[in-house]
Amino acid sequence: MEFIVCILFSETKNRYYIGFISNLEERIVRHNQKSKGFTGNVNDWKIVFTEKHETKEQAQQRELQIKSWKSRSKIQELIVKQY
Repeated sequence: MEFIVCILFSETKNRYYIGFISNLEERIVRHNQKSKGFTGNVNDWKIVFTEKHETKEQAQQRELQIKSWKSRSKIQELIVKQY
């Protein structure tokens, strides 16, 4: 099974969401259904970055690494490098 680290962006919130998943399409649908939680009160989340990993542990470590940066500019650099 493949795991994907993804970064989503909401223009409404002007915020990034960082997570890892095994089913990207299902996850974006869930994030855009208004519900409770960080992503739930808006429905304009777009995928701006993806990175594939072979194991859940690798994906989880990468997610935590990106979150630990706590730097919007560093996250934006990562997104730009992908394209």
